[in-house]
Amino acid sequence: MNVNHHPAASSSASPPAGLYLSVLLKHAVVDATGQSMGELSDGIIRLRGDQYPLLTGLTVKVGQSPVFVTITDVSSIDVARIELSTPRLDLRPFERRAGEVLLRADVLGHRLIDVDRAVLVRAYDVELRATAEGWVVAGLDVHKHRWLHLGGRHERHPSRDWRSFEALIGHQPSLLTRSPSGRLRRLRAAQIADLIEEATTAEQDELLAHVHDDPELEADVFEELDDDRQARLLKSRTVKQVADVLTRMRADDAADAVMDLPQDRRQAVLDLLPEPQHTKVLTLLGYHDATAGGLMGTDFLAISQDDTIEQALAVLRAATTAQPEALTTLYSVDEKGRLVGAIGLVRALQKDPRSTLREVADAHPVHASPADDLIDVTMRMADFNLFTLPVVDAENKILGVITVDDALEAAIPKDWRRREPRHHNTNAPADPIR
Repeated sequence: MNVNHHPAASSSASPPAGLYLSVLLKHAVVDATGQSMGELSDGIIRLRGDQYPLLTGLTVKVGQSPVFVTITDVSSIDVARIELSTPRLDLRPFERRAGEVLLRADVLGHRLIDVDRAVLVRAYDVELRATAEGWVVAGLDVHKHRWLHLGGRHERHPSRDWRSFEALIGHQPSLLTRSPSGRLRRLRAAQIADLIEEATTAEQDELLAHVHDDPELEADVFEELDDDRQARLLKSRTVKQVADVLTRMRADDAADAVMDLPQDRRQAVLDLLPEPQHTKVLTLLGYHDATAGGLMGTDFLAISQDDTIEQALAVLRAATTAQPEALTTLYSVDEKGRLVGAIGLVRALQKDPRSTLREVADAHPVHASPADDLIDVTMRMADFNLFTLPVVDAENKILGVITVDDALEAAIPKDWRRREPRHHNTNAPADPIR
């Protein structure tokens, strides 16, 4: 296929300017003699993970029906027209195959995830470039066009690299056959949750499908969703699917999610939770969610006061499944399991590793009772600059630990969450296409 508008460039040259889909859609499609055969209706691409999508064909509007033209039958694409090498077209109506993406129908005018900025944006134009392997989608223009008075033209913005985005195609039959790019893995669970909360129902479905293949990430995302959105999304899942997600969530978040389920589904979900998650969740369900008992998590380190710092750190290293935020403080207990000391992780690292917790830990750790309310908890953590606050029973045995992030989340007024979020880049811009 000739690429008249884009002669091959040397490796030292700047990448050539591309052709924009909005311009090509106005072009006639002609045969080798210049005879008009129709007009371009759409471009067909195949996603290729982190590689640029390859243009595999066109749909050409002949009369009222779009027909398929394979890219091997296209001899040239330039600023004036699209020329085919064949004098005949297969006039059977075009039918999309699994895995195919249509640039006009699926991308142009649709929303995508701007992975660099962790926001949803709209694609106002698509840039195609000729490469040694064929035409590829190189970039997207995500700035809304403003029309200029002279000649009725609209302003052109520089396109951004295709690899900075994750497309939400919305074509369910091809979803499972499309090659996942893994770009969403560059986002944190909280950022994906923010996207889901802003997305339409169809966009939510595709976002959740992207993270479903990673159960740990899926659970993290559900933990970060606001309660109402989480409840709506879980309501649409089967009991087993809900239990699968809750199994991987932190016990305190799972308990909150259970309480937000319809009452007739709660027991069925609880019955499917494996031990020890089942026991942890049942324990937490016994406390009101606005109390220390309801705020606490069940991940913490309770180590014998006679163990050395070196031994305590070995226990910490082995606690790979525990919530990291809950491990910022080491708690020491006596032979009856009662809380007798606390030492922050940084201080522990600064101490002689041969020292025992009895020798170096604070012998009067600040703690809460299960019935303490949210104000008690937050004031205590603020007054004593605590990252974690242990919750103890009447015998001074640790029931759980409240982390500062959970305390903040509970204390922040609900209407503050509706304030305009401030988005930040998640990584540097990708290299331009070569």
